Amino acid sequence: MIKVLRADITSLSVDAIVNAANEALRRGGGVDGAIHRAAGPELQEELLAFASCPTGQSVITKGYRLPAKYVIHAVGPMWRGGHANEARLLASAYASAFARAAEHPDIRSIAFPAISTGIYGFPKTEAARIAVSVMRDHEAQYTEIVACLFDEESADLYERLLATPA
Repeated sequence: MIKVLRADITSLSVDAIVNAANEALRRGGGVDGAIHRAAGPELQEELLAFASCPTGQSVITKGYRLPAKYVIHAVGPMWRGGHANEARLLASAYASAFARAAEHPDIRSIAFPAISTGIYGFPKTEAARIAVSVMRDHEAQYTEIVACLFDEESADLYERLLATPA
């Protein structure tokens, strides 16, 4: 089941939350900063074990002080006008997050932010289409997939897309 919530992803009681991370895997702003603040300094300490993470890929860590047991750090692309494989890289970031989750059989519920739509500038409509498509591809493997969105516009967009048959 895929559901849409307008909420703070750091407050969700799911098995894993996805972080919109940067390639350096260092604390940034937006969702990333909020997740780091809520998880505590141990999260960044664990991430120091990774040199970096390429765009379109992800790594997994513990959730530390979060309600979620795990954080999957997915690196989405910066929008460069749509001619630099941004759509493929964004789909890959979502798929990679599901691949990391599949490595942990105890992950049955997972929550995603709208990856790349903040300061990375990915157009919300196109990003939502990609996210919903990849979520639908993995829906059968999870008890719950949550699109956790910050603003009403994005929540409405996801709701409309999910109301349309695949």
